[in-house]
Amino acid sequence: MTFVVTENCINCKHTDCVEVCPVDCFHEGPNFLVIDPDECIDCTLCEPECPVGAIFSEEEVPPDQEHFKQINAELAKQWPVLTEKKPSPEDAAEWDGKPDKLKLLIR
Repeated sequence: MTFVVTENCINCKHTDCVEVCPVDCFHEGPNFLVIDPDECIDCTLCEPECPVGAIFSEEEVPPDQEHFKQINAELAKQWPVLTEKKPSPEDAAEWDGKPDKLKLLIR
């Protein structure tokens, strides 16, 4: 099992989760983070650290967010590993909970 970053991370991109990851499985894109399913060891440390509730175990991903399993796997191969916490975007709070953000994902 692995963990999956879902839609609410888009344009929020808090990196609190990265700081606790023992295996450096997070990858950073312009406005989103992903988890490499081949690197994730299912330690559960990242999920409670996400201030916007965007991380789920793959078994608990909401049905309308299932496509993020593939998005995480695909983009983890393209984006660089992120190993340190960074400042969140200044407008992150404004994006928390906004629906239909997938179209805003910058690949």
